Amino acid sequence: MESFVNAVNGLIWSKALIALCLGAGLYFSIRTRFMQVRGIGEMLRLMGSGKASAAGVSAFQALAMSLSGRVGTGNIAGVATAITFGGPGAVFWMWVVAFFGASTAYVESTLAQIYKEKDEKGQYRGGPAYYIEKAMGQRWYAWLFALSTVLATGLLLPGVQANSIALGLNTAWGVAPSVTAAGIVVALGFIIFGGVKRIAHFAQLVVPFMALAYILVALTIMFLNIHQVPEVVSLILRSAFGAEAAFGAVLGLAVEWGVKRGIYSNEAGQGTGAHPAAAAEVSHPAKQGYVQAFSVYVDTLLVCSATAFMILSTGMYNVMNAAGATIVDNLPGVEAGPGYAQAAVESVLPGTGAAFVALALLFFAFTTIVAYYYMAETNISYINRRAQRPWMVLALRIGILAAVTYGTVRSANLAWALGDIGVGLMAWLNIVAILILQKPALAALRDYERQNKAGTEPVFDPQALGIRNADYWEKRSPSPP
Repeated sequence: MESFVNAVNGLIWSKALIALCLGAGLYFSIRTRFMQVRGIGEMLRLMGSGKASAAGVSAFQALAMSLSGRVGTGNIAGVATAITFGGPGAVFWMWVVAFFGASTAYVESTLAQIYKEKDEKGQYRGGPAYYIEKAMGQRWYAWLFALSTVLATGLLLPGVQANSIALGLNTAWGVAPSVTAAGIVVALGFIIFGGVKRIAHFAQLVVPFMALAYILVALTIMFLNIHQVPEVVSLILRSAFGAEAAFGAVLGLAVEWGVKRGIYSNEAGQGTGAHPAAAAEVSHPAKQGYVQAFSVYVDTLLVCSATAFMILSTGMYNVMNAAGATIVDNLPGVEAGPGYAQAAVESVLPGTGAAFVALALLFFAFTTIVAYYYMAETNISYINRRAQRPWMVLALRIGILAAVTYGTVRSANLAWALGDIGVGLMAWLNIVAILILQKPALAALRDYERQNKAGTEPVFDPQALGIRNADYWEKRSPSPP
């Protein structure tokens, strides 16, 4: 089973996908005139603007929902695996994919807003499947993405998050994986049977708190190891370009693992962040594009960097080459994953490390599982637009609970390999789509900037921009919320 999964994983995550992720990010950065740099002030301003409605969530709730998907086990265990198999230089390439990926996140999130619609319950739904059908006119491609997303976020990806929760709790308190699985299933069942609004409120409460607490602890460790910080930055940069002799053998792997774990963590280009973006109540689609671009920064440049600096400044990591031979063996017998961060915190704050990281991972990973369910449900909603199949939602709920149970008790390597297949499959389908469909998102950016410069509250009129099939916006009342 594991060898088959690894073979499929290797096929999907070829060098072509690495190049596509980086190339698309660079291309969109140029086309948007590096909005991820020019627009930082606007991103911060828009985070707190807007209110929820009966149909949609507020801008901040949409940000929290997307962050609950982006900030997960990839920010702790993912960084550890990137360093293990790509060396410290992999962290630099995670930064690179985040910087360029912010513009990719703008494009996919703005497209999701432009082509969103209301479901049978009157709530906003949108995402890649919707904009592929409406803007590209290729329904088969939209269905392929929808089915792939249900498979990835409903069955393949939740197991990775659950597996890391189990590892963290077992290391901290010796909790058996079967007990962890039962706890996750009960809590997840309560939330996913409560609907989108309950998911939004849950994410709004939990995500900011858990991210802030984690970053504060990381800053404390960095302060206590302040003399190590310049050397850590230097090590990351030297390793990223092969200037560090010890890691010269893993130079190519630094790029591969940095991009792979960067995309897994911040999800830019994967299409997942576009789903909560479509649920926001805004007067102009570009508003959510800005907000979602900022979420990529929060995920990688803040939370992932916090983990990387904790691990590297304390020396609590191992590095292996492509053949599986150990290059650095600072933690003998410790599997690549949350154990690195737990050992890092423990070395500086004895008696608290394992427990704190286990709790952080519990919150990070659990909210990500909840977000995965929302994304899968959104694509079920897309599939059911023309024919009601209520059994599909029930099947999804049972499926994700089963996937969580399976992932909790399986090996970490198998769980990560299955997750990588899900991420890679979605990235291939979505990045190709947004490269073809970029024009409406770029037109929306120019329109938003023009109205902002004129001092008016930006309001979206798709017909004035020559954008067709934006049905919701064409029917919308001209007065903004």
